[in-house]
Amino acid sequence: MIEFRSSAFRLAAAVTFLLACSVAVSSAYPRRAQYNYPEREIYAHDLPALTAPSQHSTDMLATAVASVLHDKDVCCGRDSALADSLERADHKSLKDVADRLQGRHLLGDGRPMMVTAEYLTPDQVAAGHLIAMLAANHAPLMMWNAHVFVVHGVSYVESLDPNTQASLYTIHKFFLWDTRYSDARREAVFDRLTEDISKVQGLLFLEWKPQ
Repeated sequence: MIEFRSSAFRLAAAVTFLLACSVAVSSAYPRRAQYNYPEREIYAHDLPALTAPSQHSTDMLATAVASVLHDKDVCCGRDSALADSLERADHKSLKDVADRLQGRHLLGDGRPMMVTAEYLTPDQVAAGHLIAMLAANHAPLMMWNAHVFVVHGVSYVESLDPNTQASLYTIHKFFLWDTRYSDARREAVFDRLTEDISKVQGLLFLEWKPQ
């Protein structure tokens, strides 16, 4: 009987020791927390819903630029500051449009103004920068399938870097306006998960201020 009790005591002690070791290991190597990051949407507000007077590339480009600058003295009527520069630009090249518009121009009454044009190829677009610009109501233009669109919003996921705890952003969808149309066809979506990114030429941010 004494031997049996001794064996039982040794077994209980061993189990207690193993449980203690298990707790210690669990404390030293905690399980990594699992997060479910929701998809969010952000939009530029107060953009005018303009429709191009024709489907000619000149009118489509001018209307898209007018949509993001939304000042008729700047763009893009006959006597506006940017009308001549846009007519000379290659309507199929956002980079050429950026080069033509960048810099100093004169308003119809002779007052000077300055345009800042930021052209980005797809690999240069930073999700955080795009989200910040939309939050500040600075919508970019996007050249996709040789057509220019207004990017009035995006959907994205914000996550955390497990090492630095810094915010990481991933864009999923671009919500677009096609200025050729005024009906339901006006709304378009570029989904990064399903569309061919090679057909996107880039994005163009435009800002202006008086000098």
